[in-house]
Amino acid sequence: MPPQHDHDIGAVLQPVDRARGLPNRFYTSADTFEREKDAVFARNWAGIGFAKDLPEPGHARPVEFAGQPLLMVRDRAGTVRVFDNVCRHRGMILVEQAGPIRGAIRCPYHSWCYDLDGALKATPHVGGPGHNAHEGIDRATLGLREVRSHIWRDIVFVNLSGTAPDFADAHAALIARWADFDHPLTFAGPDSAFSLDIATNWKLAVENYCESYHLPWVHPGLNAYSRLEDHYNIEQPGAFSGQGTHVYRQLEGAGGQRFGDAPGLPGKWDTAAEYIALYPNVLLGVHRDHSFAILLEPHGPERTVEHVALYYHDAADAGEERAELREKNAAQWKTVFEEDIFVVEGMQRGRRAAGFDGGRFSPVMDSPTHLFHHWIASQFADAAG
Repeated sequence: MPPQHDHDIGAVLQPVDRARGLPNRFYTSADTFEREKDAVFARNWAGIGFAKDLPEPGHARPVEFAGQPLLMVRDRAGTVRVFDNVCRHRGMILVEQAGPIRGAIRCPYHSWCYDLDGALKATPHVGGPGHNAHEGIDRATLGLREVRSHIWRDIVFVNLSGTAPDFADAHAALIARWADFDHPLTFAGPDSAFSLDIATNWKLAVENYCESYHLPWVHPGLNAYSRLEDHYNIEQPGAFSGQGTHVYRQLEGAGGQRFGDAPGLPGKWDTAAEYIALYPNVLLGVHRDHSFAILLEPHGPERTVEHVALYYHDAADAGEERAELREKNAAQWKTVFEEDIFVVEGMQRGRRAAGFDGGRFSPVMDSPTHLFHHWIASQFADAAG
C-alpha cells in the first residue's frame, strides 16, 4: 500500500495547465524529508562534492549526504573514489576532517588501516596482543565499501542504491546537448568558490533556478540586458529542466580584458548561455568563457547550503593576471544568487500556510518548474511501488 497521504500527489502529475504544485509536506515535513532520502537521492545520481576539493593523491574529504557518512578520496593513481566513511570493524567514523591522508586511512578506535583504494591493510592485535592477523578475519573481504560514483564537469556524483542506469546513459541527453563544452575545466582557486546557507527547502532552490519568469523583479540588473523575452525554456522529462538566453554579455575588466573562450565553439554560443537543473540537486550554467556548478546540500526540510564553484575554459584564466577579473566575476554571480534568497526563503515560510494547495503554474513560463515537480512526485510514486 502507498504510504499515507501519497494520494495528494495526483494533482502534481497532471499536465502543466491543470497541475498543482507539490503539497506543503514536501517542504516542511521531517517524515517526508526522510522518505525523500531514499525515493529521490539514493535511487538517482546525486551530486555530493567537487573533484577540485581533492587536489592531489592522498586527499580525502568526508561528506554526509542523505543521512549517509561518505568519504571522497583521491587514490594513489589519481582516481576519485567514494567509500562509506565507516570502519568495517565496529562501524567507527574514519575521517572527520578534509585534508591529506598520511600513509593510510586509520581508524582512530582500534587502528585498523585501509589503503587509499579501500583495501584493508592492517589489523593490529586482532588475534590478541602482538598477533596482527587471525584466520577469522579475512582482510581481502573487509575493505571499505565503495559507493558507485561518477565525475562529470568536476562534480562527484553518487548512486547510493547502486540501481540507477550508468551515468552516461541516465544523462545522455544533457551530455549531448553540451558536447560543445566537453573540454577540461580549470578551477582557479579560492576566489572562484563560495557557499550560501539558506533557510529553505532544497527543492525551492531548484524550482526558482529552473525559470526566467522572475527576472524582471528579482534580478533587475541582469534583466536590464538579458531580458525576459530573450529567454527560452529547456525541458527533458525525467532528467533536467531550465532556461537559456540568446543574450549573453561577456564580463570585461580593465582595458577590455576578457576570459578566454572554450575551444572550437560554434557561433551560436557567441551570445548564448544556458542554465539547467540536473535532477535532483545540481544546478549548472554554461557560457562561452566560463561555467559554474551549484551543489545543493540539504540539511533537513527547511535548510539548504548552496556550494558554488566557477570554472574557466582557458587554463590561462587561472593566472594572477586574471585575478581581478575572476574576483569581479565571482562577486557578480554571488550578487545574482543572493538576490534569490528572499524569494526561496519567502516561499519556504509560505509553505506553512495550511490552506495553500501547492499553487499553480503558468503553462508558458513555469513549465520547467512543473517538470521538476512532476519528477519529484513520480519518484515518490515509483518508490511506493
